[in-house]
Amino acid sequence: MLFARVAEVSREVGAVSARSRKTALLAELFREADPEDVPVVIPYLAGRLPQGRIGVGWKALARPVEPAAGPSLTVRAVDALLSRLAGVSGPGSQTGRARLVEELMGAATAEEQRFLRGLLTGEVRQGALEAVAVEGLALATGAPPEGVRRAVMLAGSLPAVAGALLADGPGALDRFRLTVGRPVLPMLARGASSVTEAVERLGGCAVEEKLDGIRVQVHRDGGAVGVYTRTLDDITDRLPEVAATARSLAGERFVLDGEVISLTAGGRPRSFQETAGRVGSRADVATAARAVPVSAVFFDALAVDGRDLLDLPLSERHAELARLVPEAARVRRAVVRGPDGAPAGERFLAGALERGHEGVVVKALDAPYSAGRRGASWLKVKPVHTLDLVVLAAEWGHGRRTGLLSNLHLGARAADGSFVMLGKTFKGMTDALLAWQTGRLRELAVAEHPWGVTVRPGLVVEIAYDGLQRSTRYPAGVTLRFARVLRYREDKRPEEADTVEALLAAHPGAAP
Repeated sequence: MLFARVAEVSREVGAVSARSRKTALLAELFREADPEDVPVVIPYLAGRLPQGRIGVGWKALARPVEPAAGPSLTVRAVDALLSRLAGVSGPGSQTGRARLVEELMGAATAEEQRFLRGLLTGEVRQGALEAVAVEGLALATGAPPEGVRRAVMLAGSLPAVAGALLADGPGALDRFRLTVGRPVLPMLARGASSVTEAVERLGGCAVEEKLDGIRVQVHRDGGAVGVYTRTLDDITDRLPEVAATARSLAGERFVLDGEVISLTAGGRPRSFQETAGRVGSRADVATAARAVPVSAVFFDALAVDGRDLLDLPLSERHAELARLVPEAARVRRAVVRGPDGAPAGERFLAGALERGHEGVVVKALDAPYSAGRRGASWLKVKPVHTLDLVVLAAEWGHGRRTGLLSNLHLGARAADGSFVMLGKTFKGMTDALLAWQTGRLRELAVAEHPWGVTVRPGLVVEIAYDGLQRSTRYPAGVTLRFARVLRYREDKRPEEADTVEALLAAHPGAAP
């Protein structure tokens, strides 16, 4: 398949809002694709590279390259060249990358170049692309959408299911089953403003502590244990204490869903950054385990004793979990039978926050496990933090945001009156806000760059965020987690923006 066709469909999908039209566009593309192209096409449409980060950013893309007159690049040729780029390392790597980037861009048309820049800089964003791609794949192959969705959940990979369907038709769905030792995509939660709202929507439910740790799925088959992240990475060797916990349980064959968290000597959770650093540590695991010990806390059972529990209601799955896992290793919870129990749920949330946790997840007792989906039967409730920050710069967008200033560089006031960058965000912006923002920031621009503009710190924006984490990339030593724009505050002057000092005081556990 020509790479130009993928770039074209990406642009068209980004330009339309109707889900039915997006589905039709993707179905048409899938019908044209070879099964061997699919593992590359789907990540490209979602704005990801199969190789992950390859060390190419705006600097390497700054020098203009004359585009090709017509399309000749194939999807697999682009993938091969990007794999070569990912493999460049050592002395002379910068020159080597520049040469390969020039080779790639020189073979691409102007539209392909725009799409490639977006892919390489992480600026191709198509929203909930995977959900629409599932529907497009079903339409292209005649398979039932729910069957495709379930197969993707069990395989943990949309490209794997797509390749099988395009090669062998709907009958290929029967190959994808819950298997101990093969992780599945986790069930996710949507947001709710309060426990009361969540209970009114769900009825009978469990209110569980939301731990600020790392989501894990633990598989055991006899003496063999596997520990996997929410992105299905195998981290068993990094967490020997979690593997030991799994082997200590009474069952011989099971799949459990839970969280890994590190606690202080006083029993309060350490910062997310400490837990994430420990889970991410590959070298000298024994020393890391002594410095930052972690515990597994389980909240769901997907399979026990070889029996698939996914379609059972939560109440039955939790009964199996309680039979297998001691209370100390299960998440703390309260059962609420209906709206009359909402006050008790609100009190449970207050207690969870007092114990240092993020909030709660409210789960319908009658709901099955919808793996890989952000279903309506799990609702998370946690406090939202807000800050008034100053825009320091903005980057040009890609896809449907081409020609618009999108990714904001956000700064807080330092003690000397200057502004310290805390991170970036492109989230929370409507089309109307993007258009206004672009015009306003161009008025404030003091310098233009290939990637965007640097602006005079004159515009205050109200930002919602979930917390802080430590970061060596930013001068204050911290960055915002899940920042998104709420509104611009033209009624405020930059000197009224929040300070770094006040921010760190509000999050003492994240201070560097």
